[in-house]
Amino acid sequence: MADTRESWQTRLGFILAAVGSAVGLGNIWRFPWMASENGGAAFLVVYLGIVLLVGVPGLLGEFVIGRRSKRNPVGALSSLSDSKGWSAFGHVFVVTAVLLLSFYSVVGGWILRYFGASFTGAYFGNPGAYFSSINYGFEAVAFHVLFLFLTAAIVGFGVKGGIERATKVMMPAIVVLLVGLAAWGLTLDGASAGLAFYLSPDLGYLQTHFLDILPAAAGQALFTLSLGAGTMVTYASYLGEDRSLPVDGTFIAGLNTLVGVLAGFVVFPILFALGSGAGQPGAGAVFVSLAGAFAALPYGQVVAVVFFGVVALAALSSSISMLEIPVSFLVDEYGVSRRKATVAFTGLFLVTGSVNALSAQVFGFVAGTLVNLLLTGGLAGFLLFTGWVLGTDAVAELRSGAGDLGQRLATPWLYAVGVVLPLFLVFTLLSSLLPLLGVQLGTGAVVALAVGVVVVCGVTLRRPQSVL
Repeated sequence: MADTRESWQTRLGFILAAVGSAVGLGNIWRFPWMASENGGAAFLVVYLGIVLLVGVPGLLGEFVIGRRSKRNPVGALSSLSDSKGWSAFGHVFVVTAVLLLSFYSVVGGWILRYFGASFTGAYFGNPGAYFSSINYGFEAVAFHVLFLFLTAAIVGFGVKGGIERATKVMMPAIVVLLVGLAAWGLTLDGASAGLAFYLSPDLGYLQTHFLDILPAAAGQALFTLSLGAGTMVTYASYLGEDRSLPVDGTFIAGLNTLVGVLAGFVVFPILFALGSGAGQPGAGAVFVSLAGAFAALPYGQVVAVVFFGVVALAALSSSISMLEIPVSFLVDEYGVSRRKATVAFTGLFLVTGSVNALSAQVFGFVAGTLVNLLLTGGLAGFLLFTGWVLGTDAVAELRSGAGDLGQRLATPWLYAVGVVLPLFLVFTLLSSLLPLLGVQLGTGAVVALAVGVVVVCGVTLRRPQSVL
């Protein structure tokens, strides 16, 4: 293990880095895609509910594990449990980070391509044909490589000199530019229809399609908060004991949600103002529908440059957190220097990302179904660990530096993360996984199965300090 370990220089640096990890393509690229396919405001209602009731407590669970262990996900689960089984489970998060950045860097490459093309308006004539010409293939590989090198350059400079310094610049810029774009978008004729789609849920649609919306909304909430992949465990491992985890966690989740909502105020009013409706479903929603809208808007070329500049900053702020997970794994567990670890995993991502850049089928499966499953299952594993392995130790860690409010909330929080939230996450996971396996069960049967899984996990994992 490495002799010395970095830490955040300032509290603001940690918060902005964590928000930067959360505020990324999930808010600006993936959110319109998911919302347009799942009823707009109906999706937003479920998404916001999951952020509040699952995301914030889950974020605190990952913070507790990271700060208490001062290690990456593999080292954290291993050192806190003294179990080879949990150590093996920790490796799942390294794999998840690899899969995440393998498709994320491809989208980052698209963003860089569009940012450059916005200066000339190259895609204005036929946005659909332009996206189809650059989304997959050897040119997509080249821009994926460029985006990956930018990410690696930041991570290679370390926690203070690279990640913290970069996010202190990027995050304020993202918020300011999004506010400006949202204010401008709301002045467009027809923007009100976009707001209605975005903010007025169809309760009948919500009731009828709830089980279809739930896995997508859960996956989106966890993706945008960087939960279930080990990112927040890793970032919290660089924290001091004097920080209030409940205050920082709530602020991070709130700012991330604010940016996500702002992105919706940018995307949907513009689309509906141009008569595009919710836009093209799928991964190309922003790149086709919104890009086409820019072509027809006053000063559209200027707006396009600003918009894709914002998205590029957001993409980088998230991608550096994804690369930090496997890099910290090599640094902590094998004593590899940060530079060498960054180079090693960048080489791996050059290969895995290229596979996604060459195949639309592989990309679609990894970016949608596989990510939803891994993040949901990953967070369920972290929370079961928090409640049943750490137990009262988790309460003590949450209370450290948290003040009176943290003292009062710690015990109810432990019951939530140890019992209630794992039930919800396992139910969500099964609702998505079983149909993929060709198994069709009613809601009651899925609920019963989820209860059974959580009970078995609790009995198996139970220790003297466990939640129950």
